[in-house]
Amino acid sequence: MKVLMINGSPRVGGNTAIALKEMEKAFVKNGIEVETVQIGNKAIRGCIACGTCAKKGQCVFDDAVNEVAPKFAEADGLVVASPVYYASANGTLVSFLDRLFYSCHCDKRMKVGAAVAVARRGGLSATFDELNKYFTINSMPVAASNYWNSVHGGAKGDAEQDAEGLQTVRVLAENMSFLMKSIALGKEQIGLPEAEPKQYTNFIR
Repeated sequence: MKVLMINGSPRVGGNTAIALKEMEKAFVKNGIEVETVQIGNKAIRGCIACGTCAKKGQCVFDDAVNEVAPKFAEADGLVVASPVYYASANGTLVSFLDRLFYSCHCDKRMKVGAAVAVARRGGLSATFDELNKYFTINSMPVAASNYWNSVHGGAKGDAEQDAEGLQTVRVLAENMSFLMKSIALGKEQIGLPEAEPKQYTNFIR
């Protein structure tokens, strides 16, 4: 089994990376392969709603989004972690996720999703809620922990002192591992739920 982890921080080896490393240890212990991609330090523009991905199967902007899409398609779970900027996720990460989820036409149903927010002090819950919306619009079960998935740290390395936050993400990784294995077993024994054709309702006609 495989988990893809997206680091939305521009800081290499920063507090967001510390949180993901803590999760990686738990995943590896459970026999799950982990790949982490750093996104926050890349130049990624937002979606322009051109519709090219519907025809070509990939985004018109050939950057990290198209590089990560096949990894997303192969993964059993996705972890998205972001530092908090003005009570929301890093804008680069949001642009990346908008385009990844829209342009990657793989079957996302029952891939397990988890969001992690990292901040000096506030805005964690708002960022956590923002990131979870990518999963819940795509029939992706959301893994939970024993607290909201948040880690505190201001200066680089501070997160190592947040014992509760690190425990939260460890428990998250353990629960996510169990959920992915359970879903794999369910797929094998009973299969995926039948997918209904998507219906669209416009409010202005």
